[in-house]
Amino acid sequence: MFIVSWILLVLGSAFCLIGTLGLMRLPDFYSRVHAASIIDSLGTILVLLGLLTQTQDLLVIAKLILILLFMMLTGPTAVHALAHTAVLNENDPESESPRKQA
Repeated sequence: MFIVSWILLVLGSAFCLIGTLGLMRLPDFYSRVHAASIIDSLGTILVLLGLLTQTQDLLVIAKLILILLFMMLTGPTAVHALAHTAVLNENDPESESPRKQA
């Protein structure tokens, strides 16, 4: 179980690092939103699962499960709302500023 927890922690950290590099290097808003969703969804969830497998305290396990459920519900919802708002405001995917309306 110790090896499984470290594999989950390393994978989660790797996804967080890759997503952070994506936030800095990707060219447009929608690509950056995708990178943020990878950090929020996959990276954080893997780190929390790795922490779950390392502890044996029931109170800590309950708290980590609640945090995990909260992250699974709010992360994708927030990213979807952000991208949907950008689409509704007619953001040009090629630029960082919204289009001027005539």
